[in-house]
Amino acid sequence: MSQTLIEKIAQRFAVGLTPQHEVHAGDYLSIKPAYVMTHDNTGAVIPKFKSIGATKLANPRQVVITLDHNVQDKSEKNLEKYKKIEEFAKTMGADFYPAGRGIGHQIMCEEGYAWPLTMAVASDSHSNMYGGLGCLGTPIVRTDAAAIWATGRTWWQVPPIAKVELKGSLRQGVTGKDLIIALCGYFNHDEVLNHAIEFVGDGVKSLSVDERLAIANMTTEWGALAGVFPVDEISIHWLRNRADYISKRGLEGVASDVDGNGVHPRVNQKRIDELEKNVLAADEDAFYSKELTIDLSTIEPFVSGPNTVKTFAPISEIKDKDIKIDKAYLVSCVNSRLDDIKEAAQVVKGKKVAEGVKFYIAAASSEVQKEAEKLGYWQTLLEAGAIPLPPGCGPCIGLGTGLLEDGEVGISATNRNFRGRMGSPNAFAYLASPAVVASSAIAGKIDYNWNYGNHKIIGSIKVNSKKSEQKSSVRIIDGFKPIIEGELIFCHQDNLNTDGIYPGKYTYNDDMTPQQQAEVVMENYDPEFVRIAKAGDILVGGFNFGTGSSREQAATALKYKGIQLVIAGTFNETYKRNALNNGFLLIECPELVNDLKAKFGKEKLTVKTGMMAKIDFQNSVITLDNKSYTIDPVGEAAQELIVTGGLEEWVKKNLESK
Repeated sequence: MSQTLIEKIAQRFAVGLTPQHEVHAGDYLSIKPAYVMTHDNTGAVIPKFKSIGATKLANPRQVVITLDHNVQDKSEKNLEKYKKIEEFAKTMGADFYPAGRGIGHQIMCEEGYAWPLTMAVASDSHSNMYGGLGCLGTPIVRTDAAAIWATGRTWWQVPPIAKVELKGSLRQGVTGKDLIIALCGYFNHDEVLNHAIEFVGDGVKSLSVDERLAIANMTTEWGALAGVFPVDEISIHWLRNRADYISKRGLEGVASDVDGNGVHPRVNQKRIDELEKNVLAADEDAFYSKELTIDLSTIEPFVSGPNTVKTFAPISEIKDKDIKIDKAYLVSCVNSRLDDIKEAAQVVKGKKVAEGVKFYIAAASSEVQKEAEKLGYWQTLLEAGAIPLPPGCGPCIGLGTGLLEDGEVGISATNRNFRGRMGSPNAFAYLASPAVVASSAIAGKIDYNWNYGNHKIIGSIKVNSKKSEQKSSVRIIDGFKPIIEGELIFCHQDNLNTDGIYPGKYTYNDDMTPQQQAEVVMENYDPEFVRIAKAGDILVGGFNFGTGSSREQAATALKYKGIQLVIAGTFNETYKRNALNNGFLLIECPELVNDLKAKFGKEKLTVKTGMMAKIDFQNSVITLDNKSYTIDPVGEAAQELIVTGGLEEWVKKNLESK
């Protein structure tokens, strides 16, 4: 069978596969990523790592630690936290980058950790950015990070894969940021939610690597788990320029020189030569669950918001609305690279930031700032009245100087404009390209010199049905039940959030016993649930089950209630990770969910169906009322987590066996 590019990369980094196993979407894999990055949240991963009995890193060269989130905080408490993280990294031999070096995702790209056709993960949602270089970057949770530190491995379920075809080329004055704003706003009905995306088409070659990184970065806001560009002459040329730059710069600031020979351990011409000879590409007849197309010539500068990426408008329309701004931002991992700073500097040259407006700038890394200073771009921005912040995160995540206050309006070249994200929940945040942000800072309102008129976006989407095929029998490991039977309890609601499953008022009560968690489960969704559901039942939910916050009790409370497993149309990815990391199984079966919705409707929040389901894991089939539903195989990686009781227990078992 044919494979997509993402499936081929996943195949390379999966471990423990049988020789004949060909990786496809839906497969549960045990993966050994090339690198795992943690940032300020390293402080929370360390105790998890120690609590599972780990005393050393399985592979110190696999671990990258960067301090980037709260770099403006010079309090004794934060400096002590940073000191402890640095001491841990040095004691363990991990690659470490201190506060001030830059944003972790940018460092991953600059220093060659996010290498094309490899897999790199991070305990941060914007690890999607690595896809701009053709690296399969995807987020993990903190428990996964601790597991990788201790064993080199964690688990990953290959998501459904969508192909996004970029046709034509962008007009002058339009950037990759405008394109991803358009994609988020035009395809705004969760078309790519929890998918991995492969970008293809003749339009790819017209995008610089910086633009690809920005697009891949914001596939996170589009709802995807990864956004990967192909490896082509553009990316190879970028790598060669990068290697030349490093050879002139030297190894100052590089966390490790593996061979001690003065050659960068990751970004060097020899490695690029090998990459160029062994470029991977998707097979022509590979299966994609969805195929989207968009005509780049119909894209213009866009503004996203306020307070959502699902609403957007062309600058030709919005600039006539006279939306006055209080603050402007050229910061964050999505749009603070050299080309972005140059773009903004060209806009403000010889002008001044409008009275009453504060324009904040921060480079993605110290190296970017140094180059921007060398080329005069940084000084141009400062002369216009921009306020500099240190290389790193900050206002984008609501930390440090320059946050939005009640009633204020901000326009930002960041990636996320959720209500309250950049300060007050009573503020209004818009997103745009660096040029639009800089122009708005000068005008004092959302503005940009664009006089070409607007075009109606030309885009399309096609949903593909996978041809039914003979699934191979799944090997069942010792201790895992090959068949589970139980009565179905049906909760129809789509987008059932974690607060509905496990109320927020209990989340930080660490004294809640398993029994007490079970007694309040689904309280905010349906108080009758605890009376209706019984131990041994199988819960069937709607689509995007478990959206919202990352509280793991939303999974454990159902487990403690005695629910054997949850079936849903789709799951929120973080909820899925938390469930399996706690030894609680989830199965996606949209056809079954739709059948139950048709049968029971929406009148009752919780329905005791009286229907007995049989789940055959060896043959990947659910049987109900003489009808069979095919499910994705629950492979050995997932089975192990159920049998051992979750990821932490799995790690302890593996450490003990050594």
